Amino acid sequence: MNMHKKTIEDIPIKGKRVFIRADFNVPLDHDLNITDDTRIRSTLPTINYAIDEGATVILASHLDRPQGFDPRYSLAPVAKRLTRLLGKEVFFAQDCIGSQAKKMAERLKPGDVLLLENLRFHEGEEKNDASFARALSELGAEVYINDAFGTVHRKHASVTGVTEFIKEKGCGFLMKKEIAYLEGAVADPARPFVAILGGAKVSGKIGVIENLEKKVDKVIIGGGMAFTFLKAFGVEVGNSLVEDSMLSFALHIRENAIRQGIKFYLPVDCVVAPNKDPGAETKLVPVLEIPKGWTALDIGPASVHLFTEAISNAKTILWNGPMGVFEMDAYSRGTSAVAHAVASAYALTIVGGGETSLAVHKAGESENISFISTGGGAALQLLEGKELPGLSVLPARE
Repeated sequence: MNMHKKTIEDIPIKGKRVFIRADFNVPLDHDLNITDDTRIRSTLPTINYAIDEGATVILASHLDRPQGFDPRYSLAPVAKRLTRLLGKEVFFAQDCIGSQAKKMAERLKPGDVLLLENLRFHEGEEKNDASFARALSELGAEVYINDAFGTVHRKHASVTGVTEFIKEKGCGFLMKKEIAYLEGAVADPARPFVAILGGAKVSGKIGVIENLEKKVDKVIIGGGMAFTFLKAFGVEVGNSLVEDSMLSFALHIRENAIRQGIKFYLPVDCVVAPNKDPGAETKLVPVLEIPKGWTALDIGPASVHLFTEAISNAKTILWNGPMGVFEMDAYSRGTSAVAHAVASAYALTIVGGGETSLAVHKAGESENISFISTGGGAALQLLEGKELPGLSVLPARE
């Protein structure tokens, strides 16, 4: 269990320089305005705690996947937003290593905050290069805090490498909360425990399905992956997305579920179109009547009704993956309806980051979900029961 990792509260930080790896990988529009600052706000408790304790704060993050230096991926807009959210000036270094960053770090007084430029401007970050990790540690931090759940599953220099050069280390409040919710739900859920799994592919969720299958009472499958299951059971699915290599796995999963008394739900109707064109003609059909050559792009109202009934008595709901191509309005109804159903359930509700959190946000239900994870890939790995590299390098509580 990862819940017993040392946290920022277990480390005396007064007067010390604290390096916080945050996840400020926020979406920007064409004019470089931040369109959603959830990830920045999520780390405020950790930053504010460090400021209140009289520490000196150095913040580091990546943004997107730049190839070398690229002003479009600068963290400058984040520094501006942080200045407003913290109500104090956040200094901004033009690079994350080197003499200028070092000088700025040395000048900081207790309570000051410095944000470093995008870590991924250096290829050493993603390569977990030791000399780049050492250069990050040379900013003089005495304490390392990882609060970037969104990247904790990656072996990058600022996630794992730098920990070899800084003696005191632990996790921040967001990391602690993510692990508590995601691990806690799976380890000891209030029952009935229902998992709703969607998204395009079965292959990306094999580990999650296998791990959750030992623990859930009901599994609801929607999104593109549902059609791999339906085809496995002999249903004609037209041109819908199918992973042929996963057909036997799908059969095996359902047999397992039946053997263990797990209720297994699949869509009973769907919205189909001849192609993905936004203006294409759509039809609502039972899944047994998908026309040849047509593609299913969302679950239909009968499926929504069935899924809503299935989760109505749940005490714990874990949802990962949309029910259809929700980015397009014509195919967003299923996902949106499931978001409303999950939000109004009298249960502990957990949404696994990425697309699903975007869908919940779009449905206007973010406030009504118990916990929305900030990490897509990391949440999946944790739900698979895998060790996360960024956590394994942090010490356990005494």
